[in-house]
Amino acid sequence: MFFDKIVRPALYRLSYHDPELVHERTIGVLSRLGRIAPAVGGALRVDDPVTVLGLRFPNRVGLAAGMDKNGRALPAWAALGFGFVEVGTVTRRAQPGNPKPRLFSLPASDAVINRMGFNNDGAEALAAKLARDGKPGVPLGISIGKSKVTPLEDAVEDYRFSLRALYPYADYFAINVSSPNTPGLRQLQDRTALAELLGELRSTSAELGGGSPTPLLVKVAPDLTDDALAELLEVALEHGVAGIIATNTTLSRDGIAAAESGLAGQAGGLSGRPLTTRAAEVVRFVHDRTGGSLPIIGVGGIMGPDDAIRLVDAGASLVQLYTGFALHGPGLVRRVSRGLAARR
Repeated sequence: MFFDKIVRPALYRLSYHDPELVHERTIGVLSRLGRIAPAVGGALRVDDPVTVLGLRFPNRVGLAAGMDKNGRALPAWAALGFGFVEVGTVTRRAQPGNPKPRLFSLPASDAVINRMGFNNDGAEALAAKLARDGKPGVPLGISIGKSKVTPLEDAVEDYRFSLRALYPYADYFAINVSSPNTPGLRQLQDRTALAELLGELRSTSAELGGGSPTPLLVKVAPDLTDDALAELLEVALEHGVAGIIATNTTLSRDGIAAAESGLAGQAGGLSGRPLTTRAAEVVRFVHDRTGGSLPIIGVGGIMGPDDAIRLVDAGASLVQLYTGFALHGPGLVRRVSRGLAARR
């Protein structure tokens, strides 16, 4: 409540009510605080360990990709209580992303619309930073995607480049083929394109990892039909994918409050409360369709502990926060972690 009533309004006033500037300033502060984060350690972290993907997680609540694309504040996320961190989405080539404005806060809807477009410093820059500064004290996932300038027919090599550059540092890779903000990207969810991509990435991971390749997970869109999602899961199982991240942002505008209907026409992906129900539906579908054989990271619309519990009840092994964290602050991490720990 303190964050919602005092901190967030102050941040927006100081940042001229520009959500992207709020985001950038917050990451800047956290990157500086990261220097003292080791002294804080895991004091804010709820101890609820679980082993998934062959990795030991101190708790089941992670930071979703998109919040810290370039890994600027890695020590701070662990200090805030996250049990794992996913950076990116990173691309082979550094790119500025889409023109501004491209991030819109919808507080009455408990939601965000973004069309950031994978703005990041590139895979080699992230690799250099991780080589210099090291990893956080919790498992690190790296989300990789296609550069905007890369033709769709060359996408495989784009992903392979990023996988190779970042392989020494990732505990798992998220293969992002579901963002709505890079033209043509979602076509990579189709059977033929996805089979080629996953086959090459799996082969590359096996080559680099020897007997223990780094887990590859596919991040899926919430807008897929059941038939399309079932086909995607068949391809994922055929190519030894280690897990599924469900879900990315949605192109639907259902759930936007009437007071914010003027923003519904903004292009981009919608996240937050309007995605809560759909994310749980997709998680349940993936779990049931695969017979629970694929670990699932549930993400989308987690605004409180009950939302996370519903995702876990639907079949998720881990969950991630993004919009709920951005709108309601770091206290959400502890509340959700405690809720999941108490459910056991």
